[in-house]
Amino acid sequence: MTQSSRRRFLQSSAAGAALAPAAAQAQRPVAANNKLQTALIGCGGMGHADLQSSLATGQVEVVAAADVYQGRLDAMKEQYGAQVFTTRDYREVLARPDIDFVIVATPDHWHQKIAIDAMNAGKDVYVEKPMVQQVAEGRALVEAQARTKRILQVGSQRVSSVVYAKAGELVRAGSIGTFNMIEAWWDRNSALGAWQYSIPPDATPDHIDWDRFLGSAPKHAFDPVRLFRWRNYRDYGTGVTGDLFVHLFSGMHAITGALGPTRVYATGGLRYWKDGRDVPDVMAGLFDYPETKNHPAFNLILRVNFVDGSGGGHSFRFIGDEGVLTVNPGDVTVARQPKESEPGYTISTFAQATQEKFLAGYRKKYPPQRVTAGAMRPKTMERYPQPPGYSDHRHHHEIFVNAVRSRQPVVEDAAFGFRAAGPALLCNQSYFEKKIVRWDPVKMEIVG
Repeated sequence: MTQSSRRRFLQSSAAGAALAPAAAQAQRPVAANNKLQTALIGCGGMGHADLQSSLATGQVEVVAAADVYQGRLDAMKEQYGAQVFTTRDYREVLARPDIDFVIVATPDHWHQKIAIDAMNAGKDVYVEKPMVQQVAEGRALVEAQARTKRILQVGSQRVSSVVYAKAGELVRAGSIGTFNMIEAWWDRNSALGAWQYSIPPDATPDHIDWDRFLGSAPKHAFDPVRLFRWRNYRDYGTGVTGDLFVHLFSGMHAITGALGPTRVYATGGLRYWKDGRDVPDVMAGLFDYPETKNHPAFNLILRVNFVDGSGGGHSFRFIGDEGVLTVNPGDVTVARQPKESEPGYTISTFAQATQEKFLAGYRKKYPPQRVTAGAMRPKTMERYPQPPGYSDHRHHHEIFVNAVRSRQPVVEDAAFGFRAAGPALLCNQSYFEKKIVRWDPVKMEIVG
């Protein structure tokens, strides 16, 4: 057992023992206003965005928060009231009997452990993407959800988007014929887009529980940059693949019903943001998807560029034999190009007798068509915009909150989340080890 694995085992064992009494409680007190009570674990920018979307449903109130930086705990009380319980130790949150569900928005290396601890404590879980930091962590989280029968939803909101649902309808209806390739990209050209987040002036050992932040990660001297810009480091984050590729995988899987690729290859480099980070700022991935009952065989091309000169943005292009379907942040467009009625010919370099013989056979197979208005083939462009004021992030939280009440399963559960995170994280393995990686999307495991 490696030192890192040993730490994970000991932490899991200790936390499991500590949380056992909470997990055994059959009933939790119901809030007087009949709202679900939540706790935010990881109170950074994404955590606050998740909490705001959850509160916007009108069915939730926040009663507790956990973070390793005291300044964010103080901000929680300032924003949501002095009654909010705050702690640097998330296990104190899980031990509370009044918590219905938790939002886990910590650095990636804590996702799996906190989510499992929370489900063992009888809590439902909204966990940010990627669901796990390492592929080897995925199976345990899938099994934990199945065993505890808790509601768990991963935070890739495009799975719930009406825009992506419409794209799925159009693809299944054959709007572009049979698609054979998908291109997707998510480019950024700003410092904040490249994770150059602000460092607070009180980021000192007195205000930060550094050892708790590190958790199972390798030991490192106190460095607030590594905490507040953790996405830049492999010890705590997953780079562009876990931050952005996973969004593209989850959205595309929602549209197509695909389970995942069988072959993964990634390349890229660290070209501009040489600020101490150890993950690339430019990355491209190639993926082979096999034919299934849900979709034809196709190839997927993903790209992320943090030095993009065009202004950034993200989009999908489904390329079919009769057109192209494009999924943008707020709409779907379909550009139809019907198949050719005849293939044409290139015979000018043939001998005259050969040309005549070819043409005789060609015209027998493709008789000349009389030109009429009715024979003209249409080329169409259709646009399907999302409803005014629609937010897929808010919708995603509405679905989760309703599932917590109804106990009905969600689409983006642990298995769905792992099937998106798995191939995304394999891109890191492919990139750093400079090799092709094979994946079994059904069993959710590396092949070979």
